[in-house]
Amino acid sequence: MYQKKGGDEIRCPLEYGLKVFGGKWKPRIICVLNTRETLRYGELRTEMSNITDAVLASALKELIRDGIVARKSYDEIPPRVEYSLTERGRSVVPILLEICRWSGGYARSDAAEGAAQCRRCDHRQAAGESV
Repeated sequence: MYQKKGGDEIRCPLEYGLKVFGGKWKPRIICVLNTRETLRYGELRTEMSNITDAVLASALKELIRDGIVARKSYDEIPPRVEYSLTERGRSVVPILLEICRWSGGYARSDAAEGAAQCRRCDHRQAAGESV
């Protein structure tokens, strides 16, 4: 008889890692925050070209929930909220850099928008490559 798999059932550590920092936008958010350290929402949105507010807000909520990003709100008028990487979030950066090094040999060289986004992450300088 068919038994439905649990919603968030993780069967191996790789699945957990991909859930936490996988996808299209989460690695980019992590890389931008690693480069810029602390950003307000609007600044992060500007750095993340072609992302909608809904997707950015959702990705940030998930990254905060998983302990990768810290959200600090200030009791000011107008309200101010800043995002930065936690220690756990900074520990992901070398993994993402290694994935970037590996995939750099296989990525299409004519992907101009992707290259522009990558330059914002500064991963190329960290990897010792020329930009």
